[in-house]
Amino acid sequence: MSTAAILAGCTANKFKSYSGPPVTRIEVFKSLGVMQVLSGNRLLKRYNFELGFAPVGHKQFEGDGKTPEGVYFINRRNPNSRYHLSLGISYPNAADVAYARANGQRPGGDIFIHGTPSEYAGEDDWTWGCIALTNDEMEDLYAMVRDGTPVVIYP
Repeated sequence: MSTAAILAGCTANKFKSYSGPPVTRIEVFKSLGVMQVLSGNRLLKRYNFELGFAPVGHKQFEGDGKTPEGVYFINRRNPNSRYHLSLGISYPNAADVAYARANGQRPGGDIFIHGTPSEYAGEDDWTWGCIALTNDEMEDLYAMVRDGTPVVIYP
């Protein structure tokens, strides 16, 4: 059965249901602009995305426009996001906080995988460090992913 068949929902409702294999990991390849959603070693979905306004390199400080790199986790959900739907990423971790403080800075936070408001549709790398999908793609991902899912973000 295809992933599209597993995902069901009315287009007027942003909350879809998902009855497919569990998502065990999300891999984000920043330089390729590709996100893979996996169950074990099986590819379930692949998405293109937009990043922050300064996408190269690991997020270090609040407002730097970078997306973190490393292993994080989905740690919260926002069904009422300004960006349609959003899944929180557990940035900053202890190492991120320590690095920022050692440099007299704040690490920032509120990093999400989220949808795209109409004013940013078609824009390249417009977020403040988040990972932006289309709203339709975000509806699929929001239904598929559970809190605690690892997110591996590569340069």
